[in-house]
Amino acid sequence: MAAHFEEAGLKFLRGLKRNNDREWFNARKAIYEQELKAPMLAVVGEINEALAKFAPEFVRDPAKSMLRIYRDTRFSKNKLPYKDHVAAWWARHGMEKTSGGGFYLDIGTEEITVAAGVYMPEREQLLAIRRHLLEKHAELRGLLASKKLASLGMEPMEPARMSRPPKGFAADHPGIDLILQRQWGVAARLPVEMACSPQLVPEVVKRFKAAALLVSLLNEPIAPPAKEPLW
Repeated sequence: MAAHFEEAGLKFLRGLKRNNDREWFNARKAIYEQELKAPMLAVVGEINEALAKFAPEFVRDPAKSMLRIYRDTRFSKNKLPYKDHVAAWWARHGMEKTSGGGFYLDIGTEEITVAAGVYMPEREQLLAIRRHLLEKHAELRGLLASKKLASLGMEPMEPARMSRPPKGFAADHPGIDLILQRQWGVAARLPVEMACSPQLVPEVVKRFKAAALLVSLLNEPIAPPAKEPLW
């Protein structure tokens, strides 16, 4: 049977959302390990098997794709120590420590998020992608408007646009609306009940596969040469 979660995992997340403190979490850490961490690693592993067929450069050790549940509160006004979701990020080989294009999954208390694209890239990457879009804007526009993605509920992410063109970019360029953006990608929201279904992995994989060309286009100006999977 395909990897998925049990209701106990969702129950833990709901409890964590209400009791986001270290004492509550530490007393139930074994439940987290069994009902959330272990299933998420299994889900990531099965998604890796599918990625190997259409995006092998994104296959990673599940333990490295899965994101920590501990929040980094050093520079945040929100001092709650834990996230109220479990998540994974599939970065391209050679870009694990940067903000290039990739695939994202999180299981929250109310919904599942499946996303793909570039989210808030570093300054140098942002400039490289914008320059790339001087020539590739029509291609990106077509991918974002893909009927296949739309049929799967994968809609363009909030663009987080600049208010005026960056230096060196013409305001009348036909792709200026895309160049003004700070992030590019698509995302779908699925009912949280899907987390407890054997259809979880197939549904996520369908969306990742449909978005693979979009991720590839965004990575073209910033990705290192492809290498064999490390895992």
